[in-house]
Parts: sequence; C-alpha cells; structure tokens
Amino acid sequence: MSARGEPVIELRGLRNQFGTQVVHDGLDLDVYRGEVLGVVGGSGTGKSVLLRTIAGLQTPAAGSIRVLGTDVRTADLAARTALQMRWGVMFQDGALFSSLTVRENVEVPMRGIPDLDPGLARELADLKISMVGLPYLAGDKYPSELSGGMRKRAGLARALALDPEIVFLDEPTAGLDPIGAADFDQLIRGLSRSLGLTVFLVTHDLDTLHAVCDRIAVLAERKVLVTGTMQDMLSVDHPWVRSYFHGPRARAAIDAAEAAQTGEDR
Repeated sequence: MSARGEPVIELRGLRNQFGTQVVHDGLDLDVYRGEVLGVVGGSGTGKSVLLRTIAGLQTPAAGSIRVLGTDVRTADLAARTALQMRWGVMFQDGALFSSLTVRENVEVPMRGIPDLDPGLARELADLKISMVGLPYLAGDKYPSELSGGMRKRAGLARALALDPEIVFLDEPTAGLDPIGAADFDQLIRGLSRSLGLTVFLVTHDLDTLHAVCDRIAVLAERKVLVTGTMQDMLSVDHPWVRSYFHGPRARAAIDAAEAAQTGEDR
C-alpha cells in the first residue's frame, strides 16, 4: 500500500454530463502510487464513467486530469499516446475481440511498439497469460471457448501486456461465483503487490473491498463524497454509506475477512 506519497492520478473540479444529465460536478480525487483504490457508489453515480474519463475514453465537460504528471486534457497526441502505454484497462467480462485468440488479444496493445519481433510478442503474451493463472493452452482458444472467469483473466492479461504502472479494472468480479470471485480478488492483490501496480478498481462487491483495496472512494451527490479505509467508512454519517457498509452483506464480508486474517496469523 502507498504511504500517501506521490499522487499518480489527480482530478480537480471534474464535471461529466450527457445532455442535461450531470453525472459529476466538482469532483476531486487523488490516487497514490502503489495503492489499490476501490470506487463504489449507488446506481447512476458514474463509477464506470469516471474510470473511462481518467483513461481518456470519455471527454469531461470541465475540470483537470493529471496522470503520472501529464495533463491529460491539454497534452498533445504524442504525449497522450506515450501516457496510454503506461496504463492498462480491463473492462467487464474482459471485452475481448471475439475473432482473435487469447494470445492474439493480449498481443493487441503490443502493436503500438515499433519493430517488435512477432516471436517476442508471442513470448510476452504467453508470459502474461501465465501470470494471470491461465493454462498455456488457453492462448490458442477463442473467447467463446472460455468460461466467464477465464475471459476475465484473459482481459487482465491484455491489460498487463505493456507492463503498466496503473491498471483500471471495471467490476472485475461481476458475474463470478463466490469461489471464482475470491480467487480473482487474490490474483489482483498478488499482482498489485508483486508488480508494484497502482490499481483503480470500480466494484460493488464488498468482499473485493475487504480483500483487495487499501482505500475506498465513495461516489455520491455527483462527487467523491469521502475517501478512506474500510474502517473509516463505518463511521461516515451519510444514508447511502451507512446502508452499504452496515448492511447484512457488509457484516458477512467483514466476518469473512476477519476469519481469513485470523487464519493467516496462525
């Protein structure tokens, strides 16, 4: 976890709107190097919109976005292209190209590297496939031949293709059974630690927040209402935050996390 040193993502006064619908207004947020930040919020609060805005896939109406020291909104094309090589994005269900094999999907981001030898690209893709826990033979399969959990792992392998400093994950455990979700949580946590990644993670999964995230940012009232640890969330006096973090599912997630920690300490 980051010691709150260097912010690698800085948002100030961010405004996102679609027609007359304002999703974010005056949103501020810092994400620190090496931390896993979980972003939560009710339906319609713009969690995925925020991720897409930071990753340059959505143009905000106002505000500033600095990522790794670069002003995303004012940078020229060359600077933005260079910056995009330093992050990876995993969308829900992997968002793989159905006509490409898993290996070919992982190789897609590498096409931006001039004169990269095809044999080396293949070896690098196989390494990323292995890193996310997929068997070697999965590289030759098409997305339709994979389970949902395997597609998500393949999507994560593609996000890691260029050895990024930042990884954006959009609902990484959505649709997985509890065992598959727990395994994916541990994969994210292990990779973030071993690779020194900064992870921006949109989720609704309380188990993921407990197992993976160093800090949590709550979206409400068109802004980041509060940031802090899971323990900090328990003392926030806001209706949605109380309902989310004090409900029965939250209690079950807390109990499970405490039991797992007790097991590790023995």
